[in-house]
Parts: sequence; structure tokens; C-alpha cells
Amino acid sequence: EDGSPFPADELPPLRAIAGGRPVRDAVVGIPRPAAGDLVWLLVNAEPQLAPDGAVRQVICTISDVTERKALEEQLAYRAYHDVLTGLPNRALFLDRLQNALVARSRPEDRVAVLFVDLDNFKVVNDSLGHEVGDRLLVEVAGRLGDSLRPADTLARLGGDEFAVMLTNVSGIRDALVVVGRILKRLEEPIALQGEEVSVTASVGVALAAPGDASPADLMREADAAMYRTKRGGKAGYSVFDPSLHAQALERLELESRLRRAVEREEFILHYQPIVNLHSGDVWGVEALIRWEHPERGLVYPSHFVPLAEETGLIIPMGRWVLREACRQAREWQREDVGLPGPIMLANLSANQLRGVDIVQSVEQMLAGVDLEVCSLALDITETALLKAEEERDGVLARLREMGVRISIDDFGTGYSSLSYLKHLPADILKIDKSFVGGLGQNVEDTAIVRMVIDLAHTLGMEVIAEGVETGCQLAQLKKMGCDMAQGYYFERPLPPEAASRLLARGAFAALTGGAQRPPAVTRPAR
Repeated sequence: EDGSPFPADELPPLRAIAGGRPVRDAVVGIPRPAAGDLVWLLVNAEPQLAPDGAVRQVICTISDVTERKALEEQLAYRAYHDVLTGLPNRALFLDRLQNALVARSRPEDRVAVLFVDLDNFKVVNDSLGHEVGDRLLVEVAGRLGDSLRPADTLARLGGDEFAVMLTNVSGIRDALVVVGRILKRLEEPIALQGEEVSVTASVGVALAAPGDASPADLMREADAAMYRTKRGGKAGYSVFDPSLHAQALERLELESRLRRAVEREEFILHYQPIVNLHSGDVWGVEALIRWEHPERGLVYPSHFVPLAEETGLIIPMGRWVLREACRQAREWQREDVGLPGPIMLANLSANQLRGVDIVQSVEQMLAGVDLEVCSLALDITETALLKAEEERDGVLARLREMGVRISIDDFGTGYSSLSYLKHLPADILKIDKSFVGGLGQNVEDTAIVRMVIDLAHTLGMEVIAEGVETGCQLAQLKKMGCDMAQGYYFERPLPPEAASRLLARGAFAALTGGAQRPPAVTRPAR
């Protein structure tokens, strides 16, 4: 099939004559010297026998299958290569990795796998377009290849993920030398559409110990190390150690349990009061989710909400939180705990803004429990607003038109642009506890809090200070004209029964120095 000469008796017609049997689908390559390639022919030889069984003649059918052969080769190539960069894909990389692990001639020979993931690649796609993003990936592939030895293998696994196999390394130091070259090469600016784009990558490194022969294990270990780099701030590398494997297993188990928890609604809401600093009244409560884990007991959101965000479970979980918070607010109103509302503040994630029609969901939930829309406020972190930039303005504007209040949480920890703030359709600004904690002690934190309060009031927003823990912080906030506050100084988040007693008890005038609680009035929607 490669166009080389072979003995005459191997020609399909002669084989048919000699054997008296058909020769079917023989592929023959005929050289074309002028073109420097081969014409591929498909030959069938059918012997016609005489009555005595001798071969009387042979009928040959010859078809030109050059185009089909080229297509087959192209399909075979694509099955093992990335179309965009021409690099080996995951299947070919795993095959070569398996061969390298088996072929080690000396026990001290090691095979290392590097898992390379570009940082913030989505920003390039979103801002400059997918065509420019593809050009960037091709450029990155070239730079990665320039950083390797001829015997090493580079593959694109998909998206902005690449893998590198290093053979015949004596230890982790040899692998890290290559990692250093890669990171340094990627730091050099790339010119795209008249813009200079700087690329960084998070790299995970795994080394095959003597006796290891599992490509899947090496890939999983390098991947786990790469994610440690991501969590540590990106733009660097991490080397796999066994504790990462245990963490990965724990994460898988946690995800499985969390899915069941969402299906079974194994959650409870705790409520933290938000206090009006002028009167001492409880302005409202923030609904905070807790997981009632069958074995671990009460699990706090920091242990499962990030995973829910990654897996998309935050959508059904957030729907449950909103429904339960509205139901509880309506129940308190029916019990007439004597509050002007109260305002129920529920958290909304970036995924919820981008997912199902949150406006329709809010309308249905409010109607389902007969809760007035002015009793609901939705809390969205500054980071979530940035992630859902395309959807946020329209969605938030529609919610505000309904009468739902919009609160920006953790202000100052994400985008941190004051010009950005004035364009947001919001009613309430929450100052992050990291700034409140430095009041009266840190000059910069104090200045930031004062500036944010003044800015919010200029833009017609109310201000809630989070994480108030001391009387000194409270006094500073009142002096600056802050509207509301929440934190351990007033009360920790409480389960529903304890929160009901707190609301019935009423004001925190003694703590805030405000007036005694006035008669209940209906709070107008802003």
C-alpha cells in the first residue's frame, strides 16, 4: 500500500489465477513522479472457472480511491489531533504516555506530566471575540512547543488546557526547569488586533514513581496540582502530593452528598438582624443558608456554597433559599411581630442572574406565599455582578420595577471602581466587614468606610455595615452617618424560632443609643 514494488505473483489478477479464488479490495499505490504522490487504486480480481475447474479468465475491476484514501487519512488524523493547533489530543497523549511508562529502560528514569491551564482566558474570548481567542491558543501552543525538548510531547486537551509529557527525567527538579521555561515564555506579550495581551498559566506537576504505570492516575494528579495553583492565586505551579488525592476524593464525596441534599432539601435558614442605627429598630433580617448534614451536623456555607457554584447546584439551592425566605417573612407578618416589614434580605448568585428567568421566579414565589414585594431585598455580591455583567442591568432593572430592593454586597472587595457603582441599578450598599473591622484602628479602612457612606448617600443609596463586633465600630459608623448595621455586636445568625423571639422583642435602642422604638409603620418601597 505504500507504492513500493512487489513480486509479480502478488498482483491481484495473478493471485486470482494461481489460487482460483477471488481477490477483493486490494489497495495498490501507484507513484506519480510529477506530482510526488501516489494514486490509490482499489482492485478486485474475480476468476471465471471452466467446467473442469481451471481458471478460464479473470475479470478485474479497478477504482480510483485517492480522494477516499485522503479523507480516511484526514479522519484518522483528526481522531488523534487537535484541529485548531495540530497538536496531539487527549487520546493520543494518553497512548504516548502509556508507551512511555512501559518503555522506561532504567528504574531511575521518570516520566513527568505537566497540566497547563491558561488564567482568565474567558476574558479574552469575551472582550476580543472567539476568533482572536483561537489565535491566542495557536500562539500559546507554539510557545509551549518552543519550551520543550524534541523528545517531549505537547497536547491540547480542549479549551485552554494543555498537557506536557516529559520523558527520562531524573527527578522533580528536571521537570521544574521546564516549567520555569514555560512560564517565562508565556509572560512575553502577545500582539492581537493591535492589543498587547499578557498570558499567565497555572501549572500542575506530577511525577511517575518507580512501578507506576497508569496514565489516568498521572493525569489526575497533575490536574489536582493545577487546581491547587488556581486556588493559590494562579500564575505559578504546584507539585502533586498525596494529600491532593485525598482532597479530590473528599470533594467528589462532598459533591455527591450535596446533590442528594439539594434533592432532599436538607437545608435550614438562619437569620441575622439588620439594625437601623438611627432608631435602634430591626430594619430586617438576612437569610443565611446552613446544611443539616446527616453525619457532620450543621455545615456553614463557606464549606459547600463554592462547590455549589462550580457544579451549578446553586441554581436549585438558591431557588429553595428564596422560596423559604419569602415563606418565613410572610409567616412573621401573619404573627404580627410588630416590625415595619420586616425586610427579608436573600442572597442571589451570578449563576442565578445568568440562569432561569429570576424575575419570573421572584414573582411566582411572592405570589405563592402572598408576600408584598416591598418586603423583599436581594443581596448580590460585587463579584457576582461583574461575572454576570451582560445580564445584570436588565434583570436588576426589572426587579426594581417590581419593587424589589437590590443590595450590593462585599463592596470594595471585587471590582472596586466608584465610577462602576453609579451605573448599577441598586438601592443598598453593604460595606464589607474587612473594612469595618479596621474602624478606629486603621486610618485607610476608616477613610474608605467614610468615603463609601458619603458616595452611597450621594447616589441615593442606603448603607449597611457588615461585621460590626464592637461598640467602638458602632460609634464610628453612627458618627459617619451609616444607616444600618449587622454583626455579632447585635446578634449572631439565629434559627427560625430564636429569630422569631428576637423580632418580637424588638429594638436595639440600648445598644445603638437611638430613640425608643416608635409605633410600627409601613415602610414605603424605594
